[in-house]
Amino acid sequence: MTGRVHLALLGQVAQVTLSHPGKFNAMSRAMWRELKTVFVALQSRADVRCVIVVGEGGHFCAGGDIAEYPDFRFDEPALRGFHEDDVWGGLGAMLACDVPMLAQIEGNCMGAGVEMASCCDIRVAASGARFGAPIAKLGFPMAPREAALVAREAGAATAREMLLEAAVFDAGEMKARGFLNTVLPDGTLTSAVLARAQRICALSPQAARLNKQALRAAQGAPLSGDAGAYRYADSAEHREGIAAFLAKRPAVF
Repeated sequence: MTGRVHLALLGQVAQVTLSHPGKFNAMSRAMWRELKTVFVALQSRADVRCVIVVGEGGHFCAGGDIAEYPDFRFDEPALRGFHEDDVWGGLGAMLACDVPMLAQIEGNCMGAGVEMASCCDIRVAASGARFGAPIAKLGFPMAPREAALVAREAGAATAREMLLEAAVFDAGEMKARGFLNTVLPDGTLTSAVLARAQRICALSPQAARLNKQALRAAQGAPLSGDAGAYRYADSAEHREGIAAFLAKRPAVF
């Protein structure tokens, strides 16, 4: 099963649900492509005034679907295509969407989860949520535009700890560092986020879209990539990190 990205309408609120049962909603290539399709469509819908991004089954997203990685990660052009077309296709569509977006975060929010949350305007988490990007354990870096996005939204110091130390933070710490707007007790998240979305829906949708455009412009130049960023594709550390994860053993670098 490759997972799905589901779109449901709750009146003027669109709910985008990440669903990959048994994998804490880890993002497959198919899911990244669906994410792009969903947000491109939402951008043109006048009947949608707010979007909630949520994970299924008590978790937001545990990262990428590592079981797929041996199929393409060790070839530089294929690896570049994955990050620049699939992953950034989805993230770019989220960033370009002018509809206000709320991230409803519980459980694991790792790697790709942090990246998608970084695309949202307002981030609300349950107190038990955990955040990180421990991909150094897998022998590969975060792609340049993805790292820049996380550093911009979570802060450079937090991004460095996540990427260089494989640090994992709880919701309270991420609130203190400015990444989260609100932290709520476990079990109260769904109703609180929906109420917040409904408050947004009661406001001017034109003003919301124009405000998002202005805020995006204020951030300056768009995030850019690096043509040589994927030369590590066939490296021994890259292969070892992924092989170790799939074999459920410690990696030896």
